[in-house]
Amino acid sequence: LFRMLFRKLTKDVYRYLQKCVETHKEFNLSLAVKHNTITNGLKYSLATGNWGDQKKSMSSKAGVSQVLNRYTYASTLSHLRRCNTPLGREGKIAKPRQLHNTHWGMVCPAETPEGQACGLVKNLSLMSCISVGSLSAPVIEFLEEWGLESLEENAHSSTPCTKVFVNGVWMGVHRDPTNLVKTLKKLRRKDDINAEVSVVRDIRERELRLYTDAGRVCRPLFIVENQQLLMQKVHIENLNRAKEERAEEERKKAEGIEEPEDPDDPPPPRYEYQWENLIKDGVIELLDAEEEETVMICMTPEDLENSRLQ
Repeated sequence: LFRMLFRKLTKDVYRYLQKCVETHKEFNLSLAVKHNTITNGLKYSLATGNWGDQKKSMSSKAGVSQVLNRYTYASTLSHLRRCNTPLGREGKIAKPRQLHNTHWGMVCPAETPEGQACGLVKNLSLMSCISVGSLSAPVIEFLEEWGLESLEENAHSSTPCTKVFVNGVWMGVHRDPTNLVKTLKKLRRKDDINAEVSVVRDIRERELRLYTDAGRVCRPLFIVENQQLLMQKVHIENLNRAKEERAEEERKKAEGIEEPEDPDDPPPPRYEYQWENLIKDGVIELLDAEEEETVMICMTPEDLENSRLQ
């Protein structure tokens, strides 16, 4: 959008300069550069949602920016997590509107409009998030260090190996996939590789698929080891402490209380413990729909209790 508006601005300057040359007038920079071109163009696009030139509004994208719904708190949350399937609303096709098994935990099964857009406009569940993508280079580097064999070396080998794919590209083969998957998950929980990296092992097809790309829907799950939840009381206390300190700071700000700063005795830094810290501490991990199919998930803490008793 900015590129298009800037091009329009330079065209206007070019036309003005041409006119000045033809009429032998003096070139005036303040008249040549219309400073409102970019401002008004951006304002128009953000106000109407028509992403493009005002004069070519028929060919521009519609609904890119929308006015946030503030009717109730719930409707604001719903509007923020809305996702649209780019299909025509006219056809009465049932298949794309139906719920799919992979939507479980990722998409709300009930929150969808009535009428034509039913099932085409979905809402993400409150805890799920879309991966923003990270570099695949650190993962590939780790694989090379951890015994990944190239395809040339292994072309005529008869021993069974597991194929390793990174973002759909076949990188090589590995002889000990169980150990590799275990190590990759450990590294992800320690925050050595990005928390959004997905590790999928298909035992039947003898494949290990790693994804670091953007656009995958992930949902957070508590990590369980040896039938024990890794989330402890100390983590809850840390979250509560950070929340109380933030609330206290906001209260002081609202009341206008400002403590005088002593250069010899600076105030202690505010205690920060948030969602990101839980992921870094290896208490919670983000799983996408494909990896979710390869793990055991229990629905409630009671299920965990029952499995321990068996």
